[in-house]
Amino acid sequence: MTDAVQRRYARFAEEEAPGRSELYAEWARGVAADDAVSRVIERIPENRRQPPLVFAVTRMLGAGLDGFGAWRDFVLAHADDIVAECTARRLQTNEPLRLSPLLPVLSEIDGPIALLEIGASAGLCLYPDRYSYRFIDAAGAVRRTLDPESGPSPVVLESVVTGALPPMRLPRVVWRAGIDLTPLDAVDDRDRRWLQGLVWPGEEGREQRLTAALDIAASDPPLLIAGDALAEVDALARSAPADATLVITTPGVLVHIPREPRTALVERIRGLPARWITIDPPGLLDVWEPAVDAATWPGFVVALDGAVRAASDPLGRRWEWRAGMHATAI
Repeated sequence: MTDAVQRRYARFAEEEAPGRSELYAEWARGVAADDAVSRVIERIPENRRQPPLVFAVTRMLGAGLDGFGAWRDFVLAHADDIVAECTARRLQTNEPLRLSPLLPVLSEIDGPIALLEIGASAGLCLYPDRYSYRFIDAAGAVRRTLDPESGPSPVVLESVVTGALPPMRLPRVVWRAGIDLTPLDAVDDRDRRWLQGLVWPGEEGREQRLTAALDIAASDPPLLIAGDALAEVDALARSAPADATLVITTPGVLVHIPREPRTALVERIRGLPARWITIDPPGLLDVWEPAVDAATWPGFVVALDGAVRAASDPLGRRWEWRAGMHATAI
């Protein structure tokens, strides 16, 4: 079993971390060659041993961003706590930058808007009206800027947009709610450190953006429900204000739900008096209009009620509007 752990971490060091986090590549190479640390990781359930999850847990518990030697000492000294936390947690990417390709879709919907997110984590994607947006071209030149009425936000969502820019405006959100198996509290220091630990060292600007978004959520907390979305979405949808347009979002979460309950959840959402916005891998669903060729589609599909609107990378860093427009690769 130790060999399996070491092969997994060696693969991460060689294929996933380079170019994104040199520190995580160093830690993973160290694990791949260290029997003692590998035996600690071996105690974690197999579906909770992912390097980014294990590394984030150690950071949440107090490990510094030091070289492998210091990190190894921390792991061996806190092995029981690391195993317990990894067993209880799962990866929860809460990236507000995903709102960048969602903004033109939200702009199509008459407000005011009641926003309900499936897989909300700490709810950071429930504040599209509180963030600033910078849309740039591939060379970094600013194509358009949008700020809240109150002025520039401490959270700036910058994305590269190829092709034509669609019409965009900040929505008027009057109600914010979310469902998550294990929702996080933006006020709670441990939950904040957990989300911050999920940002890989070396991802410039992302932790600062996340921290600023957590501060906004903490100042005006959304309604977050713990539970399975299929069981909870009907009741939560009924609690939305009747004079607002209910918009349900599933940005990047459906890929983590097994096929049968995923299909049932999509059918449930589409049966509600609501609009539905999602970002998904092109081959994940069969509802796209027009149909999408998963073999050639670049990135993920952004859609409104199943109607294709844009192609985007999974986190919203690069996107292209494709509703009725000629498309090129993003």
